[in-house]
Amino acid sequence: MLFVVFAAALAALGSMRKLPEISRFFGIIIRMFVEPAVRHHRPHFHAYYQNDVVIIAIDAISVIAGGLPRRQQRMVEAWAEIHQDELLEDWARLQAGKQPFAIEQLR
Repeated sequence: MLFVVFAAALAALGSMRKLPEISRFFGIIIRMFVEPAVRHHRPHFHAYYQNDVVIIAIDAISVIAGGLPRRQQRMVEAWAEIHQDELLEDWARLQAGKQPFAIEQLR
C-alpha cells in the first residue's frame, strides 16, 4: 500500500498542473488529489519542495511516505496541525468529486 501511494505521488510530479493546489508558502506547494484507479485508505496531502515530496496523513498528522528537508517538513507539519479541520473538509470534497478550497498559507 505504501508503495502504491508513494508511486502515485511520484507520478503526480510529472502532472502537477492537474492537481489542485491547496496552499503555497516558503517555496512549499501543498496539493491534494484523488487517483481514481487507486483506493486511498487514509486522508492525506502531498507537499512538494524543490525536488522532494512528502505525503502527510491528515487524520493523525504523520508522514506516510517521502520527506522534505527538516525545516520545510516541520513547517508543513505545523501548518497541517493548524488547518487539520480544513484539510479534512477538502478531502471530503474531493471524495465527493468537488474541487477543494484553498487554505491559508503558513505565516
